[in-house]
Amino acid sequence: MRIHRLVAITLAFGLAAGAAARAQDSGSLAQYLAGFEKKTTVKVLPNGLTLVVCERPEAPVFSYYTLVDAGSADDPSGESGLAHMFEHMAFKGTDQIGTANFPAEKVALAKVEIAYAAYDAEYRKRVGQDPAKLAQLKKVFEDAQEAAGKYVISNQFSIIAEENGVVGMNAETEEDSTDFFWSMPSNRLELWAYLESARINHPVYREFYKERDVVQEERRMRTDSNPVGAMVEQFLATAYMAHHYRVPAVGWESEISQVSATEADAFHKKYYVPSNIVIAVVGDVKAADAIPMLTKYFGAIPAGPRPEPMATVEPPQFAEKTVIIREPSQPSYLEGYHRPDYRDPDDSVYDAISDILSNGRTARLYKSLVRDQKIAADAEGFTGFPGQKYPGLFAFFAIPVPGHTPEQMREAIHKETDKLKNTDVSDEELQMFKTRARAGLLRGLADNEGLAHALAEYQTRYGDWRELFRELDRVDKVSKADVRRVANKVFVASNLTSARIEFTPPAQPQTPDAGGAN
Repeated sequence: MRIHRLVAITLAFGLAAGAAARAQDSGSLAQYLAGFEKKTTVKVLPNGLTLVVCERPEAPVFSYYTLVDAGSADDPSGESGLAHMFEHMAFKGTDQIGTANFPAEKVALAKVEIAYAAYDAEYRKRVGQDPAKLAQLKKVFEDAQEAAGKYVISNQFSIIAEENGVVGMNAETEEDSTDFFWSMPSNRLELWAYLESARINHPVYREFYKERDVVQEERRMRTDSNPVGAMVEQFLATAYMAHHYRVPAVGWESEISQVSATEADAFHKKYYVPSNIVIAVVGDVKAADAIPMLTKYFGAIPAGPRPEPMATVEPPQFAEKTVIIREPSQPSYLEGYHRPDYRDPDDSVYDAISDILSNGRTARLYKSLVRDQKIAADAEGFTGFPGQKYPGLFAFFAIPVPGHTPEQMREAIHKETDKLKNTDVSDEELQMFKTRARAGLLRGLADNEGLAHALAEYQTRYGDWRELFRELDRVDKVSKADVRRVANKVFVASNLTSARIEFTPPAQPQTPDAGGAN
């Protein structure tokens, strides 16, 4: 997680400016890090799971962040959307929660899988499919689901959590990880440990196919019925030839509709192993007391081999690619350039370019396209899209105002990137980036939720949460020459993929021929 994402965390949690001022007054960054080292404990359990506990006793609450190092980019071929399913299944309960009779439910769920496998095998036949047999198998599958559903206690997991003071209970699936988080009174720490470890260790795929339908509806709303969502999907599928970033996080419709609970279980066994999980806990907790208790719960999860690294590497792009969507919709423009992953020495330079181009109303894109030329309603540049664990994109997005076109957005954006390539940014712009990066970091650390997220992310990505602080050293070293050098290396036509929506009037319905037959 880079600095610009920490700034986003700051905004999301609405932190007060006073918190930053207090943090700034605490002294040098080295002193600030030393203070965190005194109250932060890292424990790698024998099964491989990593715990990060940060003591912050200002209020009797804590926040946690569980980061599973597997996201939509890890979906198996032909099973896109599978990682996202766990975001939905995480709240369905365990073998102890959400069930009226688990031994009986387990038998019923096994019958659901047998029935689904038979139905799916017939459904997939391209030759010789028997419609009558298919309908009969579908009926058996639906009856099996209904029978299993009789044992479900709906929402029991969430109800237990909420009755014990949970705030902000949520989960999210990104391209690079699947994350679970909430805040809770500190006297409920052990209850949380029980709930979180149980849903990792004992997942139950109850109502799996019902939730699969929900995910399909999500896709219809966010992509199929959303012109910008459809444009982004086509854009990524064009920008990437080989890497899994080309596959939508929500999945392709045909694959979502056929993933099974059996496949989900295989995914869980491979990726939800302790060695692939980092959990950060921040708040009114004492590591000396918390670590033994957390070890009791999370240490009981069986060990497993850490998943092998992804072998697919996106080949270099050597030709400009373009996607044009013509429909009766708001015109939009999106373009992207391939860049290395977060470990690249120039990672902070990309953050600087993003900040200078897009951070607020004084940023270059807003001033040029929105304020001065008045050709865009919005214009921004951002890095690390759609992910950062693997080489991603530096992207630009703009929405033209009425009377202007996506092509004008492209030309205006390229004028700004050409300026970066040919003229040094100002001392003031560079210093403002560094100041905002520092302020964003310190503000993010002032909030338990933001800090838990950052600790889990940095411990996962670097193997050491301290890189959260060391990143500012890399920010401070960014120079005007670096910005110019990176812009010239990356913002080139052969590395460019663009997508646009061009407004096209809807087709007029044909009127019946007045001279037709009576």
